[in-house]
Formats: sequence, C-alpha cells, structure tokens
Amino acid sequence: MKIVIAPDSFKGSLTSVEASRIINRAIKDFDPLIETAQIPMADGGEGTAEAVLWNKSGEMISCPVLDPLGREIKAGYGWIEKEKTAVIETAAASGLPLLTQDELDPEKATSYGTGQLIKDALDRGAETIIIGLGGSATIDAGTGLFEALGVKFFDEDQNEMNLIGGKLQQISAIDISGLNPKLADVEIITASDVTNPLLGENGAIAIFGPQKGVEQEELTRFERGMQHFSELAEASLGRNMAGEPGSGAAGGIGFLLRMLLPVKFRSGLQMIAEVSEMDRNLAGTDLVLTGEGKIDGQSLYEKVPVGIGRLAKEKNIPVIAFAGSIGPGAENLEAEGIHAVMPIVDGPLNLEEAMLNSEKLLYDATLRLMRILYIGKKLTE
Repeated sequence: MKIVIAPDSFKGSLTSVEASRIINRAIKDFDPLIETAQIPMADGGEGTAEAVLWNKSGEMISCPVLDPLGREIKAGYGWIEKEKTAVIETAAASGLPLLTQDELDPEKATSYGTGQLIKDALDRGAETIIIGLGGSATIDAGTGLFEALGVKFFDEDQNEMNLIGGKLQQISAIDISGLNPKLADVEIITASDVTNPLLGENGAIAIFGPQKGVEQEELTRFERGMQHFSELAEASLGRNMAGEPGSGAAGGIGFLLRMLLPVKFRSGLQMIAEVSEMDRNLAGTDLVLTGEGKIDGQSLYEKVPVGIGRLAKEKNIPVIAFAGSIGPGAENLEAEGIHAVMPIVDGPLNLEEAMLNSEKLLYDATLRLMRILYIGKKLTE
C-alpha cells in the first residue's frame, strides 16, 4: 500500500509539517512496510513557508516586527538562498494566530509587520517574493504593509497617519513617492485561494470582517471606510482594482498590492502542489490522507482538503480527511473526492483541551483509521 499524506495546518495547534509527521509516524508504527509520501500543504495562509521549504532547500529567517496591535515580536519567513526567493505569510506578522479572541481589534489591527518582513527580504537581496495572503487579523487594505515600505498616508489636515488600521475613512491623501525602489526589480507573487473582491456582499468586510472582530452593527461603517479608500486610491493612482479577484484577500492587502505593484496572483494550493510535484507523487497511490482544523460547508470554497480531493478524484484515488471538528455541510464533500471525514477527538473536549492535545489526538485517530482499513482488507479477502 502507498499512502500520500497531504494535510493543511490545524490552525493554532499543528502546522501542516507537524501534522504530516504525526500521521506518518502513526502509519509506520502500525505497519512499517506501508509506503508513505509526506506532502505538507497550504493555501497561502499559516504554514505556507514551511510547506514550500519542505520541498526546497532553504531556511527560516527571523526578524523583529510589529504584530497586528503594534507590539514588537519575532516573526519568520522562508528564504531560499540559491533562488533568492522569500516566502512570506501575512499570518506570520499580521495574523489571527497572534491574537486571542479578546484582543481582536479591527480598528487598530495593522499589516505593518508584514511590510517589515518584505523589507527585510528586499535588503537580503530577494529577486522573488511570494506573499501568502491568508489568516490576517487586519482590514487595513494593506496600508500598514506599504507604510513599512515607504508609502505615506495623510488625513484632511495633512498630518501623516501611522498604523492606520481600520481608520481608512480618515485618509485624504496618498504619497507613493517614497515607495521602496528595490520593489521595481523584484517579482511579486501572491499565494491565495481567496477570490473575493474588495467591496460588497462578497468583499473583505462582509465575508471576513466578523472573524477579525468586526461586530455586526459595525459592518456598514467599516465597509464605508473601505469604499472611501478605494475611491481615493482610484483618484490618486488613476485605476481601481477593487473588483479584481483576490483584492479582498487579507483584509484588502490584495487590493493595494494590485494597485501599486505588478503582482502575479496564484492559487496557493496549486502553487504548493506544483512545488511538491503532487502529480508525480499521486502515481501508484492507493489512498490520500488530508485534513485541517475544521471541515464543514465552507471547505467547499477552495480549502486544502477539497483541493486535494479534487486532484485525487481525477486519478480515482480515495481520500480521507482528518478534522478537529466537523460542521454542517461536511456531508457534501463526497462529490469533491473526499470519501470520509474522520474526527480526531475521542471524547467530550472543549476547544482549548483539543488544541493542547492535538498531537496525541491526531496520532490516535490515525491508528484508529489504520485498524479500520486493516479490518476492511481482511473482510475483502
């Protein structure tokens, strides 16, 4: 038997690399003769840099940055020296995993730290920068990111604004004359499976605002701020990319990247699949194991397990997905190539307990699955 192991991260508890290793260890403990191929996956969010480095010879670079609330922390990005390529996740410096639920503050949250990571990569001599647009805690339309790269924003009194966060409606002028000149010689690739526009019912505020702390009664106010900034950017720069797919990614970072740089937007999942030679690894495979923290109807919207299911379905390979929790709509995933969803919890647990014990839970769940597969094999015989 050959099993391909291709999970996403279990957000807040296990990276995709850690999950891959745990699943592989359980399989080998059950039967060391089973052939396995570990292919940690990501979609542009948390774990993207690690997933790329799993397949490329590189290292994680650490540097001091500001977190979403302006506190100094250490954050890392992937660096592939021989290719002069940096792999930067918005989640690393500006992400939801850096804040507790009580700390979510869309009015203050800034993407400045992500811009600091980009600047560090530019100073290191990067020729290509891959930016994973996923898991951000911000809705600042990328103003913080570009502030760190030399762009200035002013209020109606011509006072320079810093760490703008959700106060987009207060911006009255944009000055891009100080934009870091090194960006002109760098290829920028965004990795994201979010195709939402900047504005409207499918935009950055309406769809992603609530998970970043925007209260229901505040959605309209934040949407007006985003609309104002979009119109200001159009007046200042002579074009508007608000309706382009992916402009709503990472709280609008996708929008300002499109406005200021000649970026290439790519599917994060497809990019990792190519880097890891997924097609080649699926050849001769009997089973694919994937998974993520929560699987439900939202997983249909370009989440890693569904993407893996679709790739495997083309080759008639069954897929089983592990999940920390299973929600409504998971029953619809069979049509996407996922034959079964297996919960990793083995009894009543609250979220905190489950996350603290995620390594053991995933290991034990993999062993349970292998025993079930063994019984199925014996019955077939």
